[in-house]
Amino acid sequence: MDDVSNTTRIGDKARTSEQQLRDAMVERLIELGAVRSPLVVAAFRSVPRHLATPEVDMAKTYEAEFAAVTKTDPTGVDISSVSAPRVQAMQIEQADIQPGMSVLEIGSGGVNAAYLAEMVGEQGHVVTMDIDRDVTRRAEDFLKATGHRNVTVITADGEHGAPGQAPYDRIVVTVQAADIPPAWVHQLKEGGRLVVPLRMRGMTRTVAFVRVGARLASDGFELCGFVPMQGVGENRVRLVLLHDVEGQEIALRLDGHPEPDIEALRVALGMPRVEAWSGVTVAGDESTEHLDLWLTTALDNLPLMAAKIAARKRGLVASASPIGVPTLVDGDSFAYRTARPTDDPDRYEFGAIGHGPQGQKVADRLMEEIQVWHSDHRKHRAHIEVHPAGTPDDRLPPGRVIDRPHTRVTITWP
Repeated sequence: MDDVSNTTRIGDKARTSEQQLRDAMVERLIELGAVRSPLVVAAFRSVPRHLATPEVDMAKTYEAEFAAVTKTDPTGVDISSVSAPRVQAMQIEQADIQPGMSVLEIGSGGVNAAYLAEMVGEQGHVVTMDIDRDVTRRAEDFLKATGHRNVTVITADGEHGAPGQAPYDRIVVTVQAADIPPAWVHQLKEGGRLVVPLRMRGMTRTVAFVRVGARLASDGFELCGFVPMQGVGENRVRLVLLHDVEGQEIALRLDGHPEPDIEALRVALGMPRVEAWSGVTVAGDESTEHLDLWLTTALDNLPLMAAKIAARKRGLVASASPIGVPTLVDGDSFAYRTARPTDDPDRYEFGAIGHGPQGQKVADRLMEEIQVWHSDHRKHRAHIEVHPAGTPDDRLPPGRVIDRPHTRVTITWP
C-alpha cells in the first residue's frame, strides 16, 4: 500500500471516529430532553466542536455535561468557557432558531455561533461578540477551521449590542447577566426572542423572553450556570464568609440582599442546629429550581449559602452546593433548605435547618413557605417580565420586583 492510500485510510478513520462521537453526543442530548427539533439535531451532528479546545481530549468535548474553561481572571474566577453541549442545546431550543434569521450572540467562543450558523443557513446571518480579544480570536480561528462564513465576529462590550446589523430576530446571551441593557431590547425585533441567563436575587435561570413593545415577557426558563458578564454591565454577587477554614469554606452569596450581621451569623453557625420538616417530598431526580424561585419570590432576605463538600463532611452544614442553597437570614440567626431520605428510596423530604438564637423560628418560617409552594404553586410555573427602569408600581404585574439600573424585573406566580 502506498503512503497516499495509507494516509487517506487514517484520515477516513479519524473522521468516522469524530462523527461517532457527535452522533453519540446527540443521542445522549435527546435522552436528556435537551434536543428536540430536527434543526438542532442536524447542527449538533455537524459541528466539530473539539476543534475549539484542542488542548482537551476530543472524546471529552463531546460529553453532554462537559464545559471547557478557556480563561480565568487573576483571582481564579472563570471568565470564558465553551459551555456544555446540553446547556448550548437547551438555549438554542429556547431561541427557536429558523432558517434565514439574523441572530446576535453575546458572549463568544465559536462553537455556539457555528451551531446558530448551521441553523440559519446561507440566507441567514450570525453576529457573535465578546469583550475579550483572546476569546474572539479563538472564535475566529474555530469558525475559519469549520468553514462557517455566515458569521461576523466582533470584539466589543456586549452591553451595547451590535447596532450595525440590527434589528435581530433572535439574541442569545451566553454570559450571566444581572440586568437587561436597553440596547438588547431596542435591537430585537418586535416579537423576537431574547434568551439570557438572568440572575435574579442570586438565582440564575436561562429565560426565553419575547419582546412586547418596551417590555419582555418570559416564555419558559431553565436552571443554568454561566460565567459572569464583563464590562460596563458587570454586576457580580458578593461573597461573605461564615467559615473560612481552607477547604471547608461556607459563605453567603449576596445579590442585593440586606447587609448581614456577619459576626453574629458566624457565632450562630457554631451553635447546635435545629430542624423543621415540611412533609413535602420530591423524587430523587426532580429539580428544586421552581421551589427555590418561589422561595426567593416570597421571602425578602434569602441569599444563597455556598459550602464546600468538606464542610458537609465535617458536619458543619447538612447541605453543600457550589451554586448555593436558599438560606433565610433574620438578624443573628439563619436557616437553609435541606432534604432527608424517606421510606421510599427514591423520594426525599424537604425541610430546614436553623442556627442561632432564633434558629427554630427561622427554620419554621422557611418550612412554611415550602408548604405554601407545595399546596399553591407546585403545579404552576413562574412568569418573569422585564420592564424599563422607572416603570410605576401600578403598571407592574403583582409579585416580587427586582430593581436593576436599567430594568425592573418581576416574578409572578399564578
